[in-house]
Amino acid sequence: MSVRLNITMDEDVYARLKKEVPSKKLSAFISGAVRARLHPDAKTLDAAYQAASKERWRTGVAEDWRHIDEEGWPT
Repeated sequence: MSVRLNITMDEDVYARLKKEVPSKKLSAFISGAVRARLHPDAKTLDAAYQAASKERWRTGVAEDWRHIDEEGWPT
């Protein structure tokens, strides 16, 4: 669902934005920039962790590092 938004920005920022981003892609660019600056919510992080836990290659990596977790770093 899209929401219409009116924003205010400095003229120099707007001029750069108009110069670098095609007008038909302006909304997507701004949405992406804002999304990149926001921290993911707990639900999104949980879903990502659940998906990562099902990736087989991660099990091997965890096994490789298990001795470090159990014994600590060598001195």
